[in-house]
Order: sequence, then C-alpha cells, then structure tokens
Amino acid sequence: MNATISPTTVIVGLSGGVDSAVAACLLIEQGYSVTGLHIRTLDDSPDSAELVASTLVVSDLDEYRFPVFSLNLSNSFREHVIMTFQKDYLAGKTPNPCTLCNKLIKWEGLLKGAQLCGAEYVATGHYARIQHSDSSCRLLKGVDNKKDQSYFLWMLGRKTLEKTLFPLGEYSKPEVRQLARRFGIRAAEKTESQEICFVGDNNYRQFLKSSIPGLEQSVQGGDIIDEEGSVIGHHTGYPFYTIGQRKGLGISSSEPLYVTTIDPKRNRIHVGGKQKLACSRLKAGQLNWIGIAPPERPLKALGRIRYRDQESACTIIPLDGDRIEVLFDEPKNAVTPGQAIVFYHEEELLGGGVITAACPSA
Repeated sequence: MNATISPTTVIVGLSGGVDSAVAACLLIEQGYSVTGLHIRTLDDSPDSAELVASTLVVSDLDEYRFPVFSLNLSNSFREHVIMTFQKDYLAGKTPNPCTLCNKLIKWEGLLKGAQLCGAEYVATGHYARIQHSDSSCRLLKGVDNKKDQSYFLWMLGRKTLEKTLFPLGEYSKPEVRQLARRFGIRAAEKTESQEICFVGDNNYRQFLKSSIPGLEQSVQGGDIIDEEGSVIGHHTGYPFYTIGQRKGLGISSSEPLYVTTIDPKRNRIHVGGKQKLACSRLKAGQLNWIGIAPPERPLKALGRIRYRDQESACTIIPLDGDRIEVLFDEPKNAVTPGQAIVFYHEEELLGGGVITAACPSA
C-alpha cells in the first residue's frame, strides 16, 4: 500500500486586492495546500498572538476556496512603521514606510502564521522572483518591468527569502487580471491603490498635521534660503517639503526653483536651480545584503534611489561600521535622505541601505 504524500502547506498574505488573491489560486493549481492570512494594521485592539478566523472569501469557485485567518499587528505597526514615518519627517527625511512594513510587519506576521499552522512556506502577491537552491536563494526582479516590486523587498533577510514564494514573478499585470477572471476572484476588476495605507488621500502633510499635536504651529514661518544664502520667503513648515519639490513654495523667481536641502534644526529649506539637484555621491546606512556578502572593497553595481528611478552605474565604497559611500558614474537627480538605495547586478537584487546624506556634484 502506497503512503499518501501530504501537499506542502503555504501561508499566503492576503491584502484584499487582486494580486495576492491570484497568488493564492496559482499555488492551489500547483498543488500546494493554501491557508490565507490577512494582517490587520489599523485596528485599535492590542496585538494578537493567535490567528482568528476571517470572513474574507477570495473566489466564487469552490476549487479555489481555502481557509483564511487574520492576525492583528496594529500596535507593532504603529510603533515600527507609523512612528518611524513621523520621526523621519521631523528629522528632515523622506521615508519609505513600505520597505520597513515588509520586514517588520508583513513577513513577521506571515512567519508567525506559518509557525502556528505548521506551514513550510509563506507567499505574497509581489511582482518579484526567487531562485531557490540547496545552499541559498537569489532575489530577482519580476519579469514585468512596469510592475517589478523587488525594490521594496531589499530589507528581507536570506533566511526569510528561503521560506518565501512569489507566484506572480513570471507574470505581467494584464496576465494576472486574466487569471483573476478565470479563478472567479471577486477582486478581479479592483483598481490598484498607490497610496500609503495609513495616509488618507495620499496627503502626508495633512496626516502629519493631524497626528502630531501642535506640529503645524511649531514649524510654520521658517526661512526659505536661496543659493546666495539670502532669505527669499517663508515656508509653512520644513516637514511638509521634499527634495526636488518645485510647486507650492510660495516664492517668485525668474527661473524655476527647487527644494535642494532641508534643515530641521533651523527650520529652513534651501532652494536652487535644477542643476543644484544633481548628485554625484551619497552615503547610506542600515545596510542589508542578500545576493552578496558585505563588500570589503569597492564594488561596481547598478543603483536605484527610488522605486521609479532608472538604475545607473555606481561604485559602492565600504566605510567604517554599517555605512557605505556610493559614487555614481553620472549624477543622479534629487537624491533624498530617508529613501532607500537598492543595488542590482543584472536581474538580481544584491542589497540596499537607507540614504543618510546626499553630496551635490561639483
């Protein structure tokens, strides 16, 4: 009598959107035993250490039905993501909360769910790929360049990636929409949201004003400084501006002026012509290396300084401690402290870090 081989169990993170739902259904087609997990991040109740049955139904077709649980990590989300978001803006930086959320909330929750359910893998609807081998794994871009989300995953550790599946990595967004219709997914025609989940109407300025009592009154009226060091106007508060911003400065000039530097200590913003945004080098910290060991000598790579940035050739120079300097072959535009710089070799993500300082071109 032949022994029955149990299917591999996967915990799939469900957001309520089409991508994560299609990822779950694809895994079912591939023979996995799927359990869904919805992580609650904007709940007033305390964090939960156990899974709770959820009413979320992904598909109208019986063959794509599977159990779904929820896990409340709202307290952790507020502490690690929202409060860091606020602190970074108060420090004159422009944060990227999604990368931090992926590491400290989404994957922490998924791995906790996998532990509770005895699952071997976790999976999400990210457009990225992982090449697994006996000794390690490689994080690769998704095949759809327009949807590739590998940039947001640079903080994940190798051991985490070894337990992760990305079923959508080989698909384009139109193909995923077609699959959603075939799977009977209720969210098949749901439009995508590009907003930060906790920032209403994508208005981070209003979020900061409403979530930090007294902020607006304490920072308004600071100086706007031009390239010669002269005061040419006053702003509404340094946290409400970002590097490269042109509109909404409230100043007049014979040439377009852009925010080039934010000085939180003096409550000032500095402005200049577009050429002042050119940056030939930067410094970064909070490093995480996936595809390589931490470099001990200068290393050539391709660097991306924001999600929609075009990768460009650069040299990574290790400094003392958990820091690097990055020299670009050609200057980058509007390098912004607080954002991530992520490094690639061809299709592989090597690692990344958080930009701490931008150095203007000579």
